[in-house]
Amino acid sequence: MDSTTLPWKTSSYSTGNGACIEVAKTSSGAYFRDTKDRGIPAASSSPTAWGAFLGAVKAGALA
Repeated sequence: MDSTTLPWKTSSYSTGNGACIEVAKTSSGAYFRDTKDRGIPAASSSPTAWGAFLGAVKAGALA
């Protein structure tokens, strides 16, 4: 998939210092990339893996 055409979103908690990621959700899962170097290819995950990651973040399991 061409990552330049994806609907990228940055967290509203981002402070604008470039220390965050951007996420683009698609029907096939989620793509994510580093905001500091958008030239690096985006990584992707399945919907199941992305959901598990979000659940762990929300539960504080990654702190």
